[in-house]
Amino acid sequence: MRLRAAATTAVFAALLTAVAPTATAEPTTPHVATPPGRICFWTKPGMMGQSWCYGPPGYAEAENGTQRNAYSFESRYNGTVYAISYGAGSSCVYREIRGDDYDENWTAWATKLDGVSHETMGCEPG
Repeated sequence: MRLRAAATTAVFAALLTAVAPTATAEPTTPHVATPPGRICFWTKPGMMGQSWCYGPPGYAEAENGTQRNAYSFESRYNGTVYAISYGAGSSCVYREIRGDDYDENWTAWATKLDGVSHETMGCEPG
């Protein structure tokens, strides 16, 4: 009888452990590898948060929360592209991004990125 009671207690304890809440870290979006031929931007430093990737050629507006909110980037494109920022009127500036370039804390351009192009779009360096 004692053996049966001990076994029942052990099973009950195991069930409680299995369903008991556990402490977990705040959820984050892990860094997803940038595919070859693409440049990816993230909304948080360290290549975390929401991401958006660009693949040349042409111009594309930043998406998925990265427009004017790109705090890190990584290029796996074998060439040069340009981050574009539009100002008042028709003014704009660009920032060159070369192949294999990356920045885990892109504070200089984090709030400037509007889009990306394979050409400077007639913008001034900035």
